[in-house]
Amino acid sequence: MREDRKRPIFSSSSILSYSLVVTVTMTMKKRMPPSSSPSIQQHFWLGLQLVLSLSVLVCVLALLRISSQSQSSASAFSSSGRSSSVEGTPKIAFLFLARSNLPLDFVWHAFFQNAEKRNYSIYIHSEPGFVFDKSTTRSPFFYGRQLNGSVKVEWGESSMVDAERLLLAAALEDPANQRFVLISDSCVPLYNFSYIYGYLMSSSKSFVDSFLDKKEERYNPKMSPVIPKDKWRKGSQWITLIRKHAEVVIADNAIFQAFKRYCRRGSALDPGRKQNVKAVVQKQHDCIPDEHYVQTLLSMSDLEDKLERRTLTYTLWNQSSDDKKRQSWHPMTFEYADASLQHINEMRNINHVYYETEYRTEWCRCNATFVSCFLFARKFSLGAAKRLLNEGLVGSFDASALLFSSS
Repeated sequence: MREDRKRPIFSSSSILSYSLVVTVTMTMKKRMPPSSSPSIQQHFWLGLQLVLSLSVLVCVLALLRISSQSQSSASAFSSSGRSSSVEGTPKIAFLFLARSNLPLDFVWHAFFQNAEKRNYSIYIHSEPGFVFDKSTTRSPFFYGRQLNGSVKVEWGESSMVDAERLLLAAALEDPANQRFVLISDSCVPLYNFSYIYGYLMSSSKSFVDSFLDKKEERYNPKMSPVIPKDKWRKGSQWITLIRKHAEVVIADNAIFQAFKRYCRRGSALDPGRKQNVKAVVQKQHDCIPDEHYVQTLLSMSDLEDKLERRTLTYTLWNQSSDDKKRQSWHPMTFEYADASLQHINEMRNINHVYYETEYRTEWCRCNATFVSCFLFARKFSLGAAKRLLNEGLVGSFDASALLFSSS
């Protein structure tokens, strides 16, 4: 350990000043006319010495003060750096939301196979009682990574947000986890681990798709004043948070309770009953909690300027020619033909996102450098995921992993 050296009380400049005073005094003493009376000489020298001594004292005190301020400033900067640093290597926490198993586990096996264990951690929220072991997954990376206190999740209900919060809470227990990425069970990486790790760690912001909800009447006036309408936001649930923002989500209680009470998915109309469709729709507000909760919470916490207001997960919406499917707003599933190198590169080459409700173009940056918008994509079928591996887009992998059976 380095020892701090004690600095001398007098600097070289103060010593030089004192030497100059002594020299001037001796010179003037030699040049004093001999006819001057002793009384005048005595008063003159006393006054001169007093003035010069005070001047030297003022100089020394000023130098000491400057030195003290410099040391305290350096100490404060150093301690600030230490408080924000992480002991050891910072990790990415991959938070998987699964219905039961992970059908694309072989893709993620290849992904993690090319990574150093110290750079990541894995957490899985699955249905209660589901255990990841050699009988349920082809990849040892997922053995025992399920949460013990999982909840039953229903799409479009607040239980989905419950699951997200449980994943964040578990990951926050490890202080090395500095980035928190929410992943679906139909999601695949578009790059290898090294690229994604560098991308996320180079940015000090969270990646949260967040925009004004002007078209759909999902805001329930009963949420006010707990949730003001001007803070209401919408976006993709597939978020990437820095640690500080993950802590904000876990610390919240009031906002989530309001969501549980007033933000609910609208039930389908009963064709056998006579109903006022307009009245039912207005009453329901058809609110999907996982598309609003984190976005609105961070907006209310005045953290939007600390966000890259976009998701890192590519999703293709509403591309079906079937009118019924078009109204359902479910994401398109990528099949084998959609996973060619050309199609993947098209996803990779997207460098901006346009938000129609805000007339806003979000250019994709990391620390002011233009980058690809998306690191992940969903929803991928089994065949599309296998082609992704065959194209070598995720990294080298052991093909025998595909021969493992899961029951």
